[in-house]
Amino acid sequence: MEPSGTDRLKTVILLLAATGLALGLVLWFADRPDLADLVWIAGVVPALVALVIEILRSLRSGEIGLDIVAALSMSAALVFGETLAAAVVAVMYSGGTFLESFAEGRARREMHDLLSRVPRTATRHRDGGLEEVPLDEIAMGDRLLIRQGDVVPVDGTVASDTAFVDMSALTGESLPVRLARGAEAMSGSTNAGEAFDLTAMREAKDSTYAGIVRLVEEAQASKAPMSRLADRWSLGFLVVTVSIALAAWWFTGDPIRAVAVLVVATPCPLILAVPVALVAGLSRAAHFGVLIKGAGPLETMARIRTLILDKTGTLTDGRPQIVSINSANGMPADDILRFAASLDQASKHPVAQAVVAAAKLRGQALPIPTDVMEMPGEGVKGRVEGREVIVGGDDFVASLVGRGDRGLPGKDVGSVLVAVAIDGQMAGHLVMSDPLREGTSAMLAGLRRQGISRILLATGDRAEVAERVTEGLGLDGLRAGLTPDQKVLLVLTERKHGPVMMVGDGVNDAPALAAADVGVAMGARGAAASAEAADVVLLVDRIDRLGPGIEIARASRRIAMESVVVGIGLSVLGMIAAAYGYLSPVQGALLQEVIDVAVILNALRALRIAPQDVMSANPASRPAAGQDTAQGATP
Repeated sequence: MEPSGTDRLKTVILLLAATGLALGLVLWFADRPDLADLVWIAGVVPALVALVIEILRSLRSGEIGLDIVAALSMSAALVFGETLAAAVVAVMYSGGTFLESFAEGRARREMHDLLSRVPRTATRHRDGGLEEVPLDEIAMGDRLLIRQGDVVPVDGTVASDTAFVDMSALTGESLPVRLARGAEAMSGSTNAGEAFDLTAMREAKDSTYAGIVRLVEEAQASKAPMSRLADRWSLGFLVVTVSIALAAWWFTGDPIRAVAVLVVATPCPLILAVPVALVAGLSRAAHFGVLIKGAGPLETMARIRTLILDKTGTLTDGRPQIVSINSANGMPADDILRFAASLDQASKHPVAQAVVAAAKLRGQALPIPTDVMEMPGEGVKGRVEGREVIVGGDDFVASLVGRGDRGLPGKDVGSVLVAVAIDGQMAGHLVMSDPLREGTSAMLAGLRRQGISRILLATGDRAEVAERVTEGLGLDGLRAGLTPDQKVLLVLTERKHGPVMMVGDGVNDAPALAAADVGVAMGARGAAASAEAADVVLLVDRIDRLGPGIEIARASRRIAMESVVVGIGLSVLGMIAAAYGYLSPVQGALLQEVIDVAVILNALRALRIAPQDVMSANPASRPAAGQDTAQGATP
């Protein structure tokens, strides 16, 4: 992604200020002080003009920032001929704003690579053929072709005999759903089976997905702006600075003392140390697979007290897994799985792919099936090693071979049965469900140790499924069957307990992510809408990265605060010394540089933050020198 015009302007201003300072020093040492003054002034003016424009913008919006102190010190130094001091302040100030811009630009570039394609066209039947049309040209009654893997572009009814769609991004249902002819398919769901025809019920602008996008926009517009740590110190520091400078001038009659006070007071520990610590924190978080979109979200992340979690694809993996294998005629479970997986190699159905993956995970060798015939949404028939095998839904397989003497095995709420028949007899059932991610309980305990006082589950799935999956986690609340706008309402209601973090991965989570103080999206497999609306994206498909992300945010903010307190304390001592005449403006600028170096070195400690939860929970994940622990993360 190309840098914005503002980013380029900040880079140019920094280069001009730094070049002016360096060239002026060369001329000064060459005994050309007149030319040195002109060069220093030329380097300061662009930074000062940009600074004044930014101050006027802030004042119009009712904000008073640290920019005023920097503008006063540069202006006073120029007015009273202290051009070298003005040049030093210009470099320090423009360097700080450049660092902040760099942090935000880095997050934008990484985010650009994360977002997947959102459908903008659809395939429409017209005059016996097919045509690609923009979504806004689709009218009610149009017949559309939804190919395998396509996202349903508009709300409509199924016009084919059957359709198999993945609605997890919209409703939280972790397993694909079979829709019969005439059933409604919602925009934003994904075709998980064979291609089917859809009759448009609504235009794209009135469909489910468009409504969710509008909710995201409304939530982002109503979200309170994140307060920068540096700005919260600005007013008090401005009052102290101006008071000491005026007092020095009033009691001594020497304006140069006031200039020296202002130069020493230029809040470079705030302007430089804070962005350095936060940029270092952003880089360190990315090292562990956590992309934080700028310093503002990182600061807010450090103050989170309430956590709201989605279920499907967040607490759970979002993909069906085999939890048990039940034999109906004494056949070994491994043989049932091997025959089922061998035949399912010929199917692209999500459940079939999960069965194949489970068999390969157990190291089973899978022969190639022959004479394969698939019934979309029902099951698949074929031959494996010369034996006739049928795999599919229990009703489908039972209608062909009967259920056998044992009947149906028991299963938990939210599980599904995959029946397997061999040579005309029911061989057994694979019980599949979407279980909790490994280490979820330990992850939640770690978050509580970090100060998260409330943890809630918010899901669009059924209550009995959510309760069964989260049993024993010790959640502070569970809300099931929620629509996107109800999730937003829950986020807003929970704000009374403190800043709220929302974690989700589906389209239906996007409005709540936008409304939360910090929204976190599962970026590896989550929907583009949720990643777009979120402030934080987990680059790897692991919810346990949330703990290290919060720990890094808090440590970075603590380091920034340490740098600020020490730096401001030293600056106040320098201001007092300047007021008494012990420091000239240039000496004050050099002293401020020494203070800057000290606080920046301290701020850089954020690059070495080692999250304890990651290291203690998984010692094998401890990175060696130069080695990254998160696939796809950028150190």
